[in-house]
Amino acid sequence: MDYLCFRTLCCKGPPPPRPEYDVVCIGLTGSGKTSLLSRLCNEASDNIIPTTGFSIKAVPFQSAVLNVKELGGADSIKKYWSRYYQGSQGVVFVLDSASSEEDLETARTELHSALQHPQLCTLPFLILANHQDKPAARSVQEIKKYFELEPLARGKSWVLEGGSVDHMDTVKDSFTQLIQLLEEKDQETGRI
Repeated sequence: MDYLCFRTLCCKGPPPPRPEYDVVCIGLTGSGKTSLLSRLCNEASDNIIPTTGFSIKAVPFQSAVLNVKELGGADSIKKYWSRYYQGSQGVVFVLDSASSEEDLETARTELHSALQHPQLCTLPFLILANHQDKPAARSVQEIKKYFELEPLARGKSWVLEGGSVDHMDTVKDSFTQLIQLLEEKDQETGRI
């Protein structure tokens, strides 16, 4: 009996590895990319400073690990975004849903550019309307209409969700939906 107990406890081997996906995260400065990713990794999110250049975080989820390459959103950095797209399997676009009309229009232009970029146009997209907890936040439906997502993203795999650092369950659900899109794309291409 001791032998069977030993085999049961010790000989199962390690659990199967979770799939890993390389994802690029873009959005304007102040949209909340760094804060959201820090919270997803259970890191402190106070005293966050804007990302200059890029940072990479491995964000673990139950079904997969996302290797997220976050690109800074300042004007001086945005022009270099496309240099970091290669190898991406998915895209996270974070926007400040409570931003000014001018910033919202800039975010719209950047999202349209990303959705049409040759290295990103066939990839699954998560569009995260952040700062939904602020009084001036536009609803997900308002964002969808303003950004003209229905015609622009027709034929693409995408998810648009609202969220905030104060409601991380919603953000985690959004990323889980992105993982499902990534898994579906893998199955279509025969990777799994």
